[in-house]
Amino acid sequence: MRYVAIGDSFTEGVGDEDGSGEPRGWADRVAAGLAGASGGPVSYANLAVRGRLLDDIVGPQLEAALALDPLPTLITLNGGGNDMLRRHTDLDDLTALTTHAVRRCAETGVRLLLISGADPSAGLPMGHVVHRRAAALTVAVAELAATHGLGMADVFGDAEIRRPGYWSPDRLHLGPAGHVRAAGLVLDALGVRGSVPAPQLLPDARRGVRTELAYYREHVLPWIRRRLRHRSSGDGRVGKHPTWTTVTA
Repeated sequence: MRYVAIGDSFTEGVGDEDGSGEPRGWADRVAAGLAGASGGPVSYANLAVRGRLLDDIVGPQLEAALALDPLPTLITLNGGGNDMLRRHTDLDDLTALTTHAVRRCAETGVRLLLISGADPSAGLPMGHVVHRRAAALTVAVAELAATHGLGMADVFGDAEIRRPGYWSPDRLHLGPAGHVRAAGLVLDALGVRGSVPAPQLLPDARRGVRTELAYYREHVLPWIRRRLRHRSSGDGRVGKHPTWTTVTA
């Protein structure tokens, strides 16, 4: 199998860093799970970059994935999370972009698995807006998957992963436990079961005045500053595995 993951910080693995500070994440765990299920090595590439909007994911990232030699046999696609954080988000545009990715993969004979992102809204300022937008996109993507006979891993609809212990301190990205659970959901959607261990949840942090002030200082304000400067957390970054790498169980 030759597996490519495309997307943003969710797929890059932000929030699930190893001892060197490099993100691992659910996609790396899925590659390992596929290798374990097949009993042999899996060729794996991860082109996801934090901060990317959906048009970049289904444009340059997807084309780079389809340009790999040899051609992938499986691509997982998640995107739209960063679009949801923008003031003006058009659901029809996001659906059209996802439809483009579906058609490109069909043209090349590559299996595509669509993935909805985890729901961070419970921990975010103005989270109800993010939830409403993401719920609508998830419905649209599910309808698209059904129409084209594609598989879908509905991480957004998983109630368990919304618990605080699955999330990193920034409340926007999954923590290690969340990435483990997301990997299990994706592998389930691929028909590979029981290949991911149960995650160890972080203890729920108490939210007092000091905690909230620290949260806004360390996570919210830097994000606002980047937006005002028209900068992205992914500026200057490339996918962590831009070419084929071999993964074993």
